[in-house]
Order: sequence, then C-alpha cells, then structure tokens
Amino acid sequence: MRRTTLLLSIILISLFTSISATAASDKVYRWRLAETWPTNFPIFGDAAKTMAKNVKRMSGGRLLITIDSKNKHKSAFGIFDFVKSGQYQMGHTVSYYYKGKDINTLFFTTLPLGMIASEQYSWFYYGGGKELAAKVFDKYGIMHFPGGNTSNQMGGWFKKEINTIEDLHGLKMRIPGFAGEVLAKVGAKPTLIPAGELYTALERGSIDALEWVGPSLDLRMGFHKIAPYYYTGWHEPAAELSFMVNKKAYEKLPEDLQAILEVAMQEAAFQMTAQSNHASAVNWASMKQDYPNIQVKSFPPAVMDALKKANTDLLNALEEKGGLTAEIIKSRREYMTKARAWTEISDQAYLNNL
Repeated sequence: MRRTTLLLSIILISLFTSISATAASDKVYRWRLAETWPTNFPIFGDAAKTMAKNVKRMSGGRLLITIDSKNKHKSAFGIFDFVKSGQYQMGHTVSYYYKGKDINTLFFTTLPLGMIASEQYSWFYYGGGKELAAKVFDKYGIMHFPGGNTSNQMGGWFKKEINTIEDLHGLKMRIPGFAGEVLAKVGAKPTLIPAGELYTALERGSIDALEWVGPSLDLRMGFHKIAPYYYTGWHEPAAELSFMVNKKAYEKLPEDLQAILEVAMQEAAFQMTAQSNHASAVNWASMKQDYPNIQVKSFPPAVMDALKKANTDLLNALEEKGGLTAEIIKSRREYMTKARAWTEISDQAYLNNL
C-alpha cells in the first residue's frame, strides 16, 4: 500500500511538473523598448527593429518587444532612467549620453583618439570590457550590451574653415561624450542636441558646427546646405550604441529566452555595423559626385596637437582619481597598445601598400 501510494505520488509530481513546464513554455512575455531615435530613423532605428523581429521568430512568439521611439516617450536622453526604473524593460541609446549620471558610462561608447571598431569589440568581448561594463551598470540594475557600431565617424560640419586652434575658441558645437570635454578645454562651447533638432539649430545659428555620424546618416540630414566644411574624424573612432536591459526583467525570463535575447542583440549590432559602413560607402560616392560644394578637410597638425594634448590631460586627470574610472582607462589604454601593434602591421600596412 505504501509502495503504491509512493508510486502514485511520483506519478502525480511528474505530471504536475510536466504541466507546469508546458505552461511556462507557453507563457508570453511582453516587453517594451524605448529608443533615443525618432520614429523610423534609419540604421540606428533599424537595429532595434531587427532585434525585436528576431526575438519573436526565435522564441516562437513567446517574447514580444514593442518599440517606442522618441516621438512617443518624448525623452531622447531619458532611456537610462526608463530602464533603471523598469518603466521600460529595454532601451536602445548611446551610453555616453549619461556621463552626467556616471562618468564611467562614456567608456563603453568610444573615446577620442582611441580604439577603432575591431579593436574595441575585441576589448569588450575578450579583453575585460564586458566585465568592467557590468561593474558600471550593475549598481543601477541595468545590463549593458553592444547595440551596433558606426565605426570611425567624421569630425563634423562647420560653417567656417578651421585653420588654427583660435578658430575653435567660443565655437558653439553639438558634440557629445568625452570629445565635448576635450573641445571645451581648448575653448569651444559644446552642447548636446537630439537628432531631430540638429538641422534647425544649425540653420538658426544656435550652433556654429556639429558632428553627427558620417555619410551614412549625415547626407540625408542636409547639413551641407548650411555648413559646407566637412572634417575628417578624431573624436569617435568606434562609436558603439547600447542595448540597455532592466536586470530584474531579464532575470524573470526563462533561460532559453535570455539566450535568445542576447543572441538577437548581438546579431542586430553586427547588422547595424555592416549597414552603417555600407551606407557610408554609398553616400560618400554620391556626396563626391552630386555635392561638389562640400569641402572635405582635415584639421591642421597644430589643431590636432592641441586636441591630443587636451585629451591626454583630461584622461590623466580622471585616472589620477583612482577607482573604477582609473581601472577602465588603464584597461582600454593597455589593450589598445597591444591591439594597435597588430593593426599597424596588418590592416594599416596593407592599406599603405596599395
């Protein structure tokens, strides 16, 4: 009798476990993602759409992600707080927009005169960058994942030619991240303006210059109609966007949906990086042929020397404060030294031989 009762109990427990597992696998999780970009913004906005579509396909519809653009939530630079509070389970943005909340967030976008995209990806996934990102974002209940890279960005659109460092004194320029700190140190007046307001600000004279991305996105914005001087880059050699995920929401997902979400984010980041490079190549050809008024320039050596010195001085001052900031700066610097030696003898040597 006791044996029969035990057997029956085992059968019932197994049946209940099976039913519970089936119910769990059928449960639909509905998430919302807030993005910094306006509705249907190309390339950047495509990354979030690609991720959400692939999550739905791979999960068989068990994880559905709705995307709210800046037009709906009305706060282009509010993504960090949206995700931190749990108002949104996810966000797609750029981490250096939030350096005012935590200076360490900026190191996971890019640094002036720093690593190029291939070097930075290697640092993040294999050189300790991912673990350092966790130290930064964990305290806010946020998980950080790469969200797509623009690769090397152009140095910006200027209404007037830059011949000396004095030409930057008092110059009002839209430029985010650490590059804004560098320009401020040499006398410029950096500001941060959302994408949808850039053209109007330039046209009305609220700013004298701006940087956005590169030919991939700049040409459609029409900046060349107002500011014909287009400078080559120095400030964002590997600008990485960011998927931010609310950690509590992530931990409530079954393990298979966690894995699906991570794979979908990584694939979307790859697609955006490729799409951005493709669009820049196509638009660069169009720019050279159809817009002869655009004057492509590089900053004079004396200007670059001043920017390099300002960048080094600012980074050294941050590193001297110690703590996690110093740990990240040291990690990036040491990894770039190692990776750059290989870049110079591989990619750079190849290009120099052409």
